[in-house]
Amino acid sequence: MRKTGWILLACAALLANAPQDPDPVPPPTFVSIPLWPKGPPGKDTRLVTPEVARDYWVRNVRTPSLLAFPALPAHNNGAAIVVIPGGGHKILVWTNEGTKAATALNRMGISAFVLKYRLAREPGSPYSIEGDAADDARRAVRWVRAHAAEYGVDPARVGVMGFSAGGELVSLIADNPEPAGRPKTDAIDSLSARPDFQVLVFPGPLGIPGTAAASAPPAFITAGSLDPCCAAPSVALYEQLRKAGVQAELHMYADSGHAFNLDESNRIGILHWPDRLNDWLADGGWLSPRPPAR
Repeated sequence: MRKTGWILLACAALLANAPQDPDPVPPPTFVSIPLWPKGPPGKDTRLVTPEVARDYWVRNVRTPSLLAFPALPAHNNGAAIVVIPGGGHKILVWTNEGTKAATALNRMGISAFVLKYRLAREPGSPYSIEGDAADDARRAVRWVRAHAAEYGVDPARVGVMGFSAGGELVSLIADNPEPAGRPKTDAIDSLSARPDFQVLVFPGPLGIPGTAAASAPPAFITAGSLDPCCAAPSVALYEQLRKAGVQAELHMYADSGHAFNLDESNRIGILHWPDRLNDWLADGGWLSPRPPAR
C-alpha cells in the first residue's frame, strides 16, 4: 500500500475514535400567529384565496398575522419590536423590510414580530389603510403585550418599526389617536395599542403631521435626502415631534433615495444606519433590562 493510503487509514481511525461533538443547537423556529383566531373584524365578501409569495414579496393577505422571531434567551433584553414592511400597500416587501430586519433586531437582543397586514391598494381590495391596515398594526402591538411573558418581553418596552408604507402605519398608530368606536373582539383589544417607541424608515406621508404629536412616543427617523416621496415627511415629523417636546432623532442621508433597507447601498453612512438605531435604542434605555415593577 502506498504511503498516502496509510495516511488516509490513520486519519479515518482517528476520526472514528475522536470524541463526538454534542448535538448542534437547532435553528430557531419562527412561528406564524394569526392576530384574530376567529378572523379579523370588517367585511370581505371575496372568495377566500391563499396568500401569494414571490421572491422577496407577499400579497393577498386575508388573515393578518405575526411571524415571531424571539430573541435568544442568553441575549434577550426584554425589548420587543413589531416590524411593519412596506410595499405601497400593494405588496409586502417581506424579506428586505421584514425578516431581515427581524434578524438584525435579534442580534441586538430584541424579540421581533413581523406583521402581515391587509393591503388596501391591491386590485379589488375592500380594505382601507387608516381602518383595516392600521387596525392590524394596533392589534399586533396589543398581541405582543398580551403574550409578553411567553417571550420574556417587558410589556412596557414594545416598539414599532416601519419601512415606507409600513412607516405610515407606524405614524398612524403612534402619532395619531385611535379612532373611536372600533370593535373589541376579545380581552386583547382592551390593552393599549400605543407603542412605547417608534422607528420610521423612509416613512410615507400618511399620518404625517400627526394629530396627537404631544403624546407620541420617542422616535427614530431615517430617510434619504433625495427620496421624492419620503424625505419631506421624515423632516416634517421630526420637526413636529421636536417642537412638541418629544424625544426624537433624525438621520437624513446625503445623495440617497428610497428603499435603502439593510446592506443595500454603496454608501458607508447608509450601511451603518442600523448601528445608529442601536445607539439610539441604547441611549433611550430600551436595550437595558429593567427590574420588575413592585
